[in-house]
Amino acid sequence: MKYTEEHEWLLVEGDLVVVGITAHAAEQLGDVVFVELPEPGTEVTKDEEVVVIESVKAASDILAPLDGEIVEVNEAIVADPGKVNEDPEGDAWFFKMKVEDMGALDDLMDEAAYKDFIGA
Repeated sequence: MKYTEEHEWLLVEGDLVVVGITAHAAEQLGDVVFVELPEPGTEVTKDEEVVVIESVKAASDILAPLDGEIVEVNEAIVADPGKVNEDPEGDAWFFKMKVEDMGALDDLMDEAAYKDFIGA
């Protein structure tokens, strides 16, 4: 897994990258009550707002971690946003994307670097 400074995790699955938020991010948000996902087929650029997530504490945006195309979204977390709190680094992934440059993943943090980043 790779991690961003925006508390997203990325997992390579074949030629796709699965994106979600970390357990640390889910904990900081509190109980998630609403998730709005992008449409599959949406072209995104790095740092573009692609997901809106609302919790009892705050509203937050999830940014595209890399340039590419959204190819699949996780409708289960739209139907039941609480899944984001239950399994943020597993079943509660947000979207899958085709990344323009898989080499860009090398610029992201590994798990040890992310733990240092959050002070864990």
